[in-house]
Amino acid sequence: MMARTTNFLTLGLVPMLLLSAVQASPPVQSLKDLASLQTKVTEVVKKVTPATVSLFSARNGASGSGIIVSKDGLILTAGHVVRGAEEMTVIFPNGKQARAKVLGAHYTRDAAMAQIIDKPPGGSWPHVEVGHSRSLESGDLVIALGHAGGFDPIRNPPVRFGRIIARGPNQFISTDCTLIGGDSGGPLFDLDGRVVGIHSSIGASLSSNNHAGIEGFHQDWEKLKKGITWGRLGGSGLDDPDAPVIGIITGDSARGGVSIRHVFEGGPASQAGLRAGDVIRTINQRKIPNLRILHAAIARYKSGDTIRVRITRGENSLIRSITLGRRGDVLPDE
Repeated sequence: MMARTTNFLTLGLVPMLLLSAVQASPPVQSLKDLASLQTKVTEVVKKVTPATVSLFSARNGASGSGIIVSKDGLILTAGHVVRGAEEMTVIFPNGKQARAKVLGAHYTRDAAMAQIIDKPPGGSWPHVEVGHSRSLESGDLVIALGHAGGFDPIRNPPVRFGRIIARGPNQFISTDCTLIGGDSGGPLFDLDGRVVGIHSSIGASLSSNNHAGIEGFHQDWEKLKKGITWGRLGGSGLDDPDAPVIGIITGDSARGGVSIRHVFEGGPASQAGLRAGDVIRTINQRKIPNLRILHAAIARYKSGDTIRVRITRGENSLIRSITLGRRGDVLPDE
């Protein structure tokens, strides 16, 4: 592995830091302060890098990053990273691999969990402390890691350094830390090395990117660990436009199936005669008890494939053939 150090001079951050003395933490007013901050960041990066992992699903090609937050291998990541996957390969910065089971996801917050199912060497997986995001303020300094561009055996996860620039709805926060493909699901840290966010999406410019605040994970923790999946990802560039869809918005799990809350007019489900209020029971005879299994079932196919869906409508059981559509053609941006 190549060694990595954080040098604010080469990153061009000296002017920004010296002019940010009014921010909450920490004030940097001299080169001595800058040197002290650089030492602190370097120490944090050294501590948290071993727990910053790459995730990959061989079944559907889903990939991204994650962060291990417990000695038994609980992983926090983004909802869109694990959608359609039931198991993922975990790749550590040193190249070692393990298997993880996908747990729950809150798609509206783009938050998800996975659990390493292999036995940890030495009895414990590398892990980090979970912090809080509710007290973060604009201007606070943060550190972003992630397997940018995917796992690379010749380097550690690249380090990005920046500031909180805004807070948004659904516990999202924005920073000016640069993100690229592969970073999704990776960790955002405070200067004490506590994870305070999970990378969600790239903004309209490289200087404004979005992260699922860790407070949303705290609020949903038990539901996520139990494997409950709910909510809906928005059209913010998180989704593969070529991914297969049936063109619905789902409701809650209902009587051993997944209810349909809305059917997009002209989409595959609409053309097949599905309606709001129907409950999806099976896809090609595979039982669909919850949203996670629904996404995993659809991810086995590609747009243009035809699937047989069994639904219940009131007391009636119906079979409908649906030709899967392309996400970019069926679902509107939000």
